[in-house]
Amino acid sequence: MGTRPCRHVHHRDADSPGPAAPRTLPPGRPPDPDRPAAPEDPGAVPVRRWATPALVALLAVTAGAYLGDLSASGSANSFYAAAVQAGTKSWKAFFFGSLDSSNFITVDKSPGSLWIMELSGRLFGFSSWSMLVPQVLEGVAAVGLVYAAVKRWFGPGPGLLAGAALACTPVAALMFRFNNPDAFMVLALTAAAYALIRALEKAGTRWIVFAGALVGLAFLAKMLQAFTVLPAFAGVYLLAAPTALRRRMGQLAMAGVALVVSAGWWVAVVALWPTASRPLIDGSPDNNIFNLIFGYNGLSRLSGGTGGSGSGFSGATGPFRLFNDLMGGQASWLLPASLLALVAGLVWRGRARRTDRVRAALVLWGGWLLVTGAVFSFSSGVIHTYYTVALAPAVAALVGMGGGLFWQNRHRTAARLLGATAVVATSVWAYVLLDRTPTYVPWLRVLIVVAGAVAAALVVAAPLVSARSRALTVAAVGAGLVAMLAGPLAYTATTLTTAHTGSIPSAGPTVSGAGFAGAAGGPPGGGNPGGGGFGGGSAPGGTGTVPRLGSSAGSGAPVGGQRPTGGTPSGTGSAPGASGGSAAGRGSRPAGALPTGGPGGPASSGATTSAALVSALRSHAGSYRWVAATFGSQSAATVELATGEPVMAIGGFNGEGGNISLATFKSYVAAGDIHYFLSSGTAGGGAPGGAGGSRNSESAILSWVEAHFTATTIGGQTVYNLTVHR
Repeated sequence: MGTRPCRHVHHRDADSPGPAAPRTLPPGRPPDPDRPAAPEDPGAVPVRRWATPALVALLAVTAGAYLGDLSASGSANSFYAAAVQAGTKSWKAFFFGSLDSSNFITVDKSPGSLWIMELSGRLFGFSSWSMLVPQVLEGVAAVGLVYAAVKRWFGPGPGLLAGAALACTPVAALMFRFNNPDAFMVLALTAAAYALIRALEKAGTRWIVFAGALVGLAFLAKMLQAFTVLPAFAGVYLLAAPTALRRRMGQLAMAGVALVVSAGWWVAVVALWPTASRPLIDGSPDNNIFNLIFGYNGLSRLSGGTGGSGSGFSGATGPFRLFNDLMGGQASWLLPASLLALVAGLVWRGRARRTDRVRAALVLWGGWLLVTGAVFSFSSGVIHTYYTVALAPAVAALVGMGGGLFWQNRHRTAARLLGATAVVATSVWAYVLLDRTPTYVPWLRVLIVVAGAVAAALVVAAPLVSARSRALTVAAVGAGLVAMLAGPLAYTATTLTTAHTGSIPSAGPTVSGAGFAGAAGGPPGGGNPGGGGFGGGSAPGGTGTVPRLGSSAGSGAPVGGQRPTGGTPSGTGSAPGASGGSAAGRGSRPAGALPTGGPGGPASSGATTSAALVSALRSHAGSYRWVAATFGSQSAATVELATGEPVMAIGGFNGEGGNISLATFKSYVAAGDIHYFLSSGTAGGGAPGGAGGSRNSESAILSWVEAHFTATTIGGQTVYNLTVHR
């Protein structure tokens, strides 16, 4: 009797690596409720001819919209714009993230996001376009990565919905056209999420290590805020990676090492660099990079320590903070739908096998949303409304995945009811948000509610009307998209057509009743408490405008002939307020007599630099290390952008850095390093936390200058020529 070749059937264990075979179903047969609706293997995702052209169109429209009238915002946030300008002039300023090219003080964040803009400035010349176009490209890349991440397991339709949802998020349209570090951080974290999805497919060590390195790169943009995704990222890999627990833990350890190396190399260099030859660390009263990381940009953001209370910037803490008048219009439009998709999906897949990809994707993006959202909701420190851009990729991905799961299970009553609920909840919430600005396109909120009701009715009644009606399906999908995306799209359009400048930009129109109550009894920048709100991208109570790059003030010629740079003269001390007490006792004015103001500063309330002052500061600029010294980084930044020359920012951004003693300041003057002193700068001590030694030191410096040098007025500005004693 002959023998037949034996067919070996390979049974894949649930915990073993490797892709599962694609599952196919006979035509018309509903999916098995015990199997995930999403394909278990990327190869099982059907190839759609329309997918690539649709993606190209989405990215092209996003790029075109974000690039439109980009230069209208000029220098955007002058604080970071000045640092970008400095980095195009000095490689030392580039590395440290210095505010000025002579390296007196850094910005109050790590410089990762600045590096991209500075390289663009070095290639194309420093301008508004060369600074902001990289931010736009980062936004387009983030949209593409969200599409790729969702499409990989759920198909191109859900991927396109997720990408469109991100592109239409108002705060995303704001920050991907602005020069704050949030854009680069969000891009790096989105790329890390995509890498993690690739790692989860086959327990790939290279991908999980790459994900860790990308989170470290995000840290170099905004420090500890980037780490809010770590609980979700680590947890989902431990839960769902298709390999043994021991190997999962080992791979996570390697990813942790990659994260530490990626984030820590710059920190290590700064920490080990001799303090006398590097710039002072802004945000750190003791000139220590670890204080900046774990204090000013870490625990103080949670506890409300350094930097004061965040309630004036984003409302009272609590579970509904993301929905309040200040925060709601930024990124919460699709938040109800995303939370519903998360909860319903987790309940549905609750008994699925450990490696189930639907549940893994929900845990990844849902964990990102919940942890980061909780930090923003309950932190007592400074949390600005634009921080919510960090939620946008997670919200968009959950909406895309939820839409995909609904479509695949639309034959089920429960899925139709959930889909209808999501559409109604989103349309009602959009109505509430739009109703906060009664004069803003008043017909739109009615249209959205009607569209939501129609879409919900069609979804629920579809089997009763016609099970195979293509027209009915198209109508339901169209009405649903209007109900869900018309509101954020309108806010995004307003954001794209509005110039945004200053330190605290906000997306969308001015919200009625969204008053701004600054810390310590008044709004930063000297605005009107309770008035104005966060509208049109300006700081409350002020226009938020600064001189445009390339204006009549110009950017100035490159600084030349400067002395070697460094944080302090060799052998001099730089401890904040080192001699402030004794100096203050020698006839200095009281601390309260200093010019006051908060983090918004002059640059966020319409400050400009006159042509006469620009001309005076540029005169013989190459002979001085700093053409001027003044109080506060915002004041210094405005002058730097107008002149193109370095300015010493005493007190830093809000009095938490750059607090040199009177003795140190005298040594700079004696060495001929500073040409002028500008007395009307914003004192760092005006901000919460900038008190005590820093105020005394600033008062002592101002009193000494007034006593030993003659005041003159140039272009309406009181200045002191520090090279000519009385």
